[in-house]
Amino acid sequence: MKRTFYLFATALLLAGSLAFADESMLIDFTQLQADCCNDDNGNPTQNKRTVMDFSVAAGATFTDDQKDLMKTSLALPEWEVSLNSSARNVGSLADSRVVAAPVKDSANVPFAGKQVMGVRVIFPDWASNANAVIHPAFDIPAYEPLADADDNGVRQEPTDEQKASQKTLFEDGFGVVKNVGTLKSIAVTTMGMNYPHSLYVLLKDNDNIERRYFMGYLGFDGWKTLIWNNPQYISEIRNREIRVYPIYPRGLPFVKFAGFQVCRDGAHIGGNYIGYFKDVKVIYDKALLTSDRDIADEDLWGIITKKESERQTAEMQRFGNKQVNRYLEKAKLATETEFSSSLNEGSSSNAQQNSGEAASASER
Repeated sequence: MKRTFYLFATALLLAGSLAFADESMLIDFTQLQADCCNDDNGNPTQNKRTVMDFSVAAGATFTDDQKDLMKTSLALPEWEVSLNSSARNVGSLADSRVVAAPVKDSANVPFAGKQVMGVRVIFPDWASNANAVIHPAFDIPAYEPLADADDNGVRQEPTDEQKASQKTLFEDGFGVVKNVGTLKSIAVTTMGMNYPHSLYVLLKDNDNIERRYFMGYLGFDGWKTLIWNNPQYISEIRNREIRVYPIYPRGLPFVKFAGFQVCRDGAHIGGNYIGYFKDVKVIYDKALLTSDRDIADEDLWGIITKKESERQTAEMQRFGNKQVNRYLEKAKLATETEFSSSLNEGSSSNAQQNSGEAASASER
């Protein structure tokens, strides 16, 4: 009986391994333009597809208008730059940031006229190894249900069509790829500016393990696709070490985008680093030939939903508290740009006039 089971499990795995590798868009930054949640000037601040409401962590003392400011998304200006201790100083913290960079309509690229990710990092001028991680403001959820949001960023109930698609919110180029077995290749479309720095891609898997992949150096000019090929990828099935894992409740294997890391060697030039990124793609073996199973395991047991819900609640508490503190800090910012005069307007002008007359007399 045991022999029959192992042979059957091995056959299933071999069938999955024989499937052709798939190419998927992990994240496409041209899809992350701000298109909802207008500010006081009528300018959109968040991305409708990826907006998340972290006001659940706010206390009862905040008004609804204040809680609206605690929404965030994968809109490009919401991304953050985290510097290591060697690169962290007042100037670098103030000026290192991410923006939406519009590509000229006349550019000879398929994404002309769209917005890509623009990054500025201030590295130390002195000889010191330093690095910066460009990452989303929150950990991208892998199991957030697919549903539309209105112009105010309020998530609606999923439609029957969205439920039937079995897709989650951050799939299709918004940071998550499902049914990933072995990674074969990773590609990044980026614009080089002749910087000697190295670039890494950071990915997380369904076990919440983060790995980084060396993509190459940025010492080139213009758009280029940097590719990482898995050196341990074995195309010949006979030479593979076959492992069988339980399908449920471990969940359907996935990878999600955790960010970029730009590393500056202490022997190289410091100061400003400017970079632009269009997308990240992956080529991978399928973990399962099909994810459409005869029994809806998760609907029956709810194990993955419970685990993900606990993780997301903890993330909301952590990031929600940070958003609340940011809002409070912003409310306390000094808005004055100059001192108010303690003198009457006339007396001030008389003093200036007398000073001018005295200067004229001394010149004579």
